[in-house]
Amino acid sequence: MHPMLTIAVKAARRAGKIINQASQSIDLLTVTKKSHSDYVSEVDRAAEDAILSVLKTAYPDHGILAEESGQHGDRKQSDYLWIIDPLDGTTNFLHGFPKYAISIGLAYRGVMTHAVVYDPVMNELFTASKGGGAFLNDRRIRVSKRARLEDCLIGTGFPFRDFTHAEAYFSMFRAIVPRTAGIRRPGSASLDLCYVACGRYDGFWEIGLAPWDMAAGCLLITEAGGLIGDLEGDEKYLQSGQIVAASPKIFSQLIQTIAPHLTPELLAAQRDAKDIFS
Repeated sequence: MHPMLTIAVKAARRAGKIINQASQSIDLLTVTKKSHSDYVSEVDRAAEDAILSVLKTAYPDHGILAEESGQHGDRKQSDYLWIIDPLDGTTNFLHGFPKYAISIGLAYRGVMTHAVVYDPVMNELFTASKGGGAFLNDRRIRVSKRARLEDCLIGTGFPFRDFTHAEAYFSMFRAIVPRTAGIRRPGSASLDLCYVACGRYDGFWEIGLAPWDMAAGCLLITEAGGLIGDLEGDEKYLQSGQIVAASPKIFSQLIQTIAPHLTPELLAAQRDAKDIFS
């Protein structure tokens, strides 16, 4: 395992321990509402502090983009950027719904190079390094081999913070549902992407994600043999937050099914998205 990936695993496991301990007394936690249907708890902050402590000790000069505390360091002074979600699925966690994860990705000069997603409930550790494959608890994983969308289980995420493009999303949803074997929405995008990487899902799509929701999971999918794109199949998914991910045979079928439902407003938002690495 690459030394930087080892450090990321150490950070994720440390955060996972904090989250598991807190899950035993959820009713005692202090919770703040950031925006509509968007919450942060003292556990999110404690988990993020633990991750930052590990990363800053090992790599004090690296840049960091974290969900709760924002940007650390001057990105222009380092080729490295850690992208962190200390608890992806906070709402699930606060309700005792056991689908949440820690997501840590590392980009080098704008290219994702290492990824860790850790599910502390199931003790499932997903890891990947660029060019080195993707793994679940040290076992190599690959995307599914299904060839027809009608046989596929597809993951998604409903709009819950920003409803600007909700009608476009639900139009896509109505088109995809009857063409598949089923749709799932557990509520943790980082885990959804991992499930595509290991073949539990055949594909996934969502709009309105943040970079820390996707950074690690996207590398896991590509290293597992899958494809990632925005809603048009292009490469600006980390910037725009609009994403389609699937095995190669299913990716194009999802893109084609979504295409008729892309509104001018959604396309403009996607194409005008700011580069997070600039």
